[in-house]
Amino acid sequence: MADEQGAKMNFSDLVGKTLASVDGNVGDGVMRFTCSDTSAYELFHDQDCCEGVSIEDICGDLSDLIGTPIVRAEESESNDRINDTKEEQSESFTWTFYRIGTIKGTVVIRWYGASNGYYSESVSFRQVAA
Repeated sequence: MADEQGAKMNFSDLVGKTLASVDGNVGDGVMRFTCSDTSAYELFHDQDCCEGVSIEDICGDLSDLIGTPIVRAEESESNDRINDTKEEQSESFTWTFYRIGTIKGTVVIRWYGASNGYYSESVSFRQVAA
């Protein structure tokens, strides 16, 4: 079993796993994936000081991810502006996209991170239970 901090991994390590539950909502700073084999993983941000990172949007139905093996798990980042007033208020920002899918459908989880440019706006993925 992983310690409380957990081992950092690649999001693509979820491919082939079957999810039993997904816990997390827009505005949260953590999303937890529990697999049918009782292993568990989290998307999260290591908070430092003066930055904010959270789930901005979930596109798709999270229930499509339950009970069927994951066939797609991809991460991408962007610093492109999408005409959001949030971006105007931040010196630095990062959009992080997680695409996860089964044969039932795909879900895109969009995270938004903002800071003064000195602090990390990244999202990490770790195993929290074996």
